[in-house]
Amino acid sequence: MSVQSKHFTNAPENLVVESLQGLCTLNPQLALDVADKVVYVAKPDRSKVALICGGGSGHEPAHAGFAMACSLASTLMDYMGAWDGDADSRHGCSAAACGSVFASPNTFQVRRAIDLVENEKGTVIIVKNYTGDILNFGLAKEQYAAQHPEKSDRVKFVIVGDDVAVGKTQGKIVGRRGLAGTCLVYKIAGALAKRGGGLDEVNSIAQWVAANVGTIGVGLEHCHVSAAFIGPISPFADAFPIVDEVPGTAAGESHLKPNEIEIGMGIHNEPGNRRLSPVPPLNELIPQLLELLTSTTDPERSFLPFKGQDKIVLLINNLGGTSELEMAGVVRESRTALEAQGFQIERVLAGTFMTSLNMPGFSITVLLLPQSSDSSAPSASLLLELLDEKPDVPGWKWTAPAKPLRPSEQTKQTSGVASAAAVGEVTKLRVDDPQAFIASVKRTCKALIEAEPELTRMDSIAGDGDCGLTLKDGANAVLKDVESGKISGENVVGSAIAVSKVAEEQMGGTSGALYSYVPLIGMCPGLVLTVAVPVHSIFFSALAQGLQASSSGAGTLTAAQWATSLTSALEKLYTYTRARPPSRTLVDPLEAFVVRLSASQGSDFAGAVQAAGEAAQKTRDLEAKAGRSAYVEGDRLRQEQVPDPGAWGIKVILEGLQG
Repeated sequence: MSVQSKHFTNAPENLVVESLQGLCTLNPQLALDVADKVVYVAKPDRSKVALICGGGSGHEPAHAGFAMACSLASTLMDYMGAWDGDADSRHGCSAAACGSVFASPNTFQVRRAIDLVENEKGTVIIVKNYTGDILNFGLAKEQYAAQHPEKSDRVKFVIVGDDVAVGKTQGKIVGRRGLAGTCLVYKIAGALAKRGGGLDEVNSIAQWVAANVGTIGVGLEHCHVSAAFIGPISPFADAFPIVDEVPGTAAGESHLKPNEIEIGMGIHNEPGNRRLSPVPPLNELIPQLLELLTSTTDPERSFLPFKGQDKIVLLINNLGGTSELEMAGVVRESRTALEAQGFQIERVLAGTFMTSLNMPGFSITVLLLPQSSDSSAPSASLLLELLDEKPDVPGWKWTAPAKPLRPSEQTKQTSGVASAAAVGEVTKLRVDDPQAFIASVKRTCKALIEAEPELTRMDSIAGDGDCGLTLKDGANAVLKDVESGKISGENVVGSAIAVSKVAEEQMGGTSGALYSYVPLIGMCPGLVLTVAVPVHSIFFSALAQGLQASSSGAGTLTAAQWATSLTSALEKLYTYTRARPPSRTLVDPLEAFVVRLSASQGSDFAGAVQAAGEAAQKTRDLEAKAGRSAYVEGDRLRQEQVPDPGAWGIKVILEGLQG
């Protein structure tokens, strides 16, 4: 897949300052030092330990999104959110010094942050393990100590390297890269500082968390880094190549093959541990990631001292371009795989914490909680308490202050029982020829399945592209119900309800609500009439009501009863939709079919099918007044000359029934 290369900016070189100005607009308690690009809290609480974090921009909400109590410095898209109250009501980092995109802040920026958080108790600096960050933050610390020798012991330095992708041999000199686990250090140390913890206490707990956290990431593609995003380069860039900086990425450039992913990719597009092709499903990918993260036998890994049945905190981090839908699936699979290994998950967190601009990927972080017998470590209960305390900043996502429920407590299976009971209570109306009824159902399903590619093509032009696959899914589900006996000619009303259930549960979206079909078999002189009607789920319910109302009890349905029930159902449907022919929707052929069939009291099936087909054909030239096509530019629809895919689906079904 190619890299997403378009961005919302005035001018990339001005994005940093403009973003900081926007940040301060959202947060009235903040002030901006434009020259040094330092954002800070105007009235900090100087009676408590201060924390400074930072690094290159492009990882938002890290780092400035975790600056809470005193001041922060930032350069790109750093989000704080609205805040009301005193500075003391927040907890986390006191300042965040951030450089340009993927570039360490320079020493002067860091010194400015240190000066802004000057306080009575001291300062803890927390940085990710990248050479540029360590050198610039470290130099600023040493300069401060040289200028203030009486305070030299009041500035502590914490380096976080939680990446497990780089093996011990390869990382012997440079160490492990700092990833999303850094945010857990920010949160826990910041909460303790807010409580009034001393300098040594805050430093100690930060060091402990940093030493007991591990992270592994995976990406579908690199992120896009415009060359214009990258500001002044660290003075150490040439001497130390492993810095928080990368070259620009060409627009539309692909680094991975279409069906390939990269495990262990860094948050600056650094190469990963390995590439996999084809892209495995989550239930195969997650165990491979966790093997790198939790192994105690791999001599190149084994970074954390797992002992079995360990209590852990699980953090799933969005690297910037992964949908929330996918993220929740990652959470589920990670929880399942970890519990299968015997881990006891005490907390689960998920969201955007440490991103890589727009990288489509995620990372898994595990914090190993201490054993109750480990007197040298902070207690697990204290760590969880600090983790649970809610800071009023968006950099830290809301999390439930409790362990997840067991899957058996979260999932309830009740719909099937209710549906079975409901079907059993309806009037049992049968058709004249149950075998012909079932044959018509199967024939209709097969027609829809075969038409899927063409319907998908039409809907890709005139809608959102899901019509063909939605109908195919529904057809396959109905075929399963036929095989199981849920749909039969012995109980037509029950079959109608069963098909409606398929539309509601299996097809989804607007199409799922609009599409269902029921084989209609009525008696004509010397002829078995077989009809399948695609209808709204509401239409189905109304049809079932009409069928029961038209009959005084169990028996065989007539064509006239079908016609009357269909007319009633269409009228009921129209109370829930404003679409009326000609509207370039499925109601065009649906109404044409129902009107023609009803006019003949059910005897002119062939004519009704022909009328529906003609109405579907005419949608090629109609202006879209409802449905997704209404949002498509009219000239494009006329140029492409495609009919409405929903209307065409009805045509496919009815003509399929004719054989």
